[in-house]
Amino acid sequence: MKNRKQLVPIISVIAIGAVLASLILAWDKTPGTNSADSLAGAAHQPGEKKPGVSGEGATDSPFIKGPEGGKLFKANGFGVEVTIFEEGVPPQFRLYLSENGKPLPPSAAKVTVTLLRLGAPAQVYTFKPQATYLAGDQTVEEPHSFDMLINADWAGKTFHWRYSQVEARVEMPDDMLKSIGVEIMTAGPAVIKPKVTLPGEIIFNEHNIVHVVPRVSGIVMVVHAHHGQEVKKGEVLAVIESQMLAELRSQYRVAQKRLTLAQTTFEREKRLWEDKISAKQDYLAAQQLLSEAEIAVELALVKLRSLGVRAESRYREENLARYEILAPISGLIIEKAIAQGQTLKEDEEIYTVADVSTVWAAITVYPRDLAVIRVGQEATVRATAIDVEGKGTVNYITALLEGQTRTATARVELENQDGRWRPGMFVNAELGSEEIQVPVAVSAEAVQSVRDWAVVFGRYGDYLEARPLELGRSDGHMIEVLKGLSAGEKYAGGNSFAIKAELGKSGASHDH
Repeated sequence: MKNRKQLVPIISVIAIGAVLASLILAWDKTPGTNSADSLAGAAHQPGEKKPGVSGEGATDSPFIKGPEGGKLFKANGFGVEVTIFEEGVPPQFRLYLSENGKPLPPSAAKVTVTLLRLGAPAQVYTFKPQATYLAGDQTVEEPHSFDMLINADWAGKTFHWRYSQVEARVEMPDDMLKSIGVEIMTAGPAVIKPKVTLPGEIIFNEHNIVHVVPRVSGIVMVVHAHHGQEVKKGEVLAVIESQMLAELRSQYRVAQKRLTLAQTTFEREKRLWEDKISAKQDYLAAQQLLSEAEIAVELALVKLRSLGVRAESRYREENLARYEILAPISGLIIEKAIAQGQTLKEDEEIYTVADVSTVWAAITVYPRDLAVIRVGQEATVRATAIDVEGKGTVNYITALLEGQTRTATARVELENQDGRWRPGMFVNAELGSEEIQVPVAVSAEAVQSVRDWAVVFGRYGDYLEARPLELGRSDGHMIEVLKGLSAGEKYAGGNSFAIKAELGKSGASHDH
């Protein structure tokens, strides 16, 4: 079985060689034509106008536009119209047969088409009859730039035509390429570290946001801090007057005075008892009163501290109700809901302060990229509107997809001591993954857009021709090639856009 599999490619090569040999022999029998030289010339320099032949010994292969919109080749009343059909399907040869302008059934003749392309082996197409046409057995790959050899057997006669078609090709010698800075490179294996670029937005670090409430009810007397203002920890944001605070301060002052009196009484009773002047029960009663006074002071102090008021802080003796609301952290005021004269409740949210020394980049992760994004991954974040760049690591990825967008969010923490990152800025995040060895890759700057193709320009002698590529992973420097170019093929590297411009000047069109 193993030997049989190994024979398959060998048999295929022999079959293709046999077809080409039969074409050469057929052309050799045609009067006035050296078919071997013509075929060799087609393989080396496609696109030149060279003699073609028919079964009647003509030296050219002229064509006219056929009824199906293709190229109609005719000789001795027999015609083959060649079309490339690509509406909703990959490009496919469709051939229409005719005799003296009247359609023939597709089974009336046996036709083969051989394509000779730059830098590629000959490709032989065979055909199967369909309803009204002969359908090719392979896709006609882009670009449609080739020498075409048509061989048809009909009514005991053999017909040959040859046609050259050029598309997406320019002729540029080496000295010209050197003058415009184009470097010829070789496609081959490469190590790629794929990078994914995803959109995002700078947001506040939710761990560093504090909501400020007054803790006591009262009337707003002065407002010092406003929306968008930067404040320092302990800075006065606003001042209110609170009847509740006045009562607590009064209770604390009374408790302190009672403690002073109880301390004095205790010390006197202690001396009298020690001097045997007063009874012990008077000493014990004074001790109990001192303990009760200390508890009362401690209780009043706890009530004040629970409101953020330090009992030892200075306040105006004539205004025990004055209460200063202080900034709990240094940061930016992002919300404000307080105005002078306003009556506040103790749990009413009046300020939101955010520490912006660190911020988050909230990155949108599409389902196709979830497999390559992980916690701890390094990320480079760049602002889209201004020249700001920073590095961080992914510290969180949402476990659920957002209901409408069907995307996840990855969070990257960024240092922002200098304030260059502003919440609301749109950014792009570039995340790298593990290195991958690929069999064929090309330089990223060599890839150009021609029509709807991603191409590089292959180098074949003095010719450059677009080679549409199916691309894979990229790290911004090299791009994996899945289809369209083989290892060892030459292509135009840097400054290849100059070739694209030259291609536009040459007017090479998409010709079928």
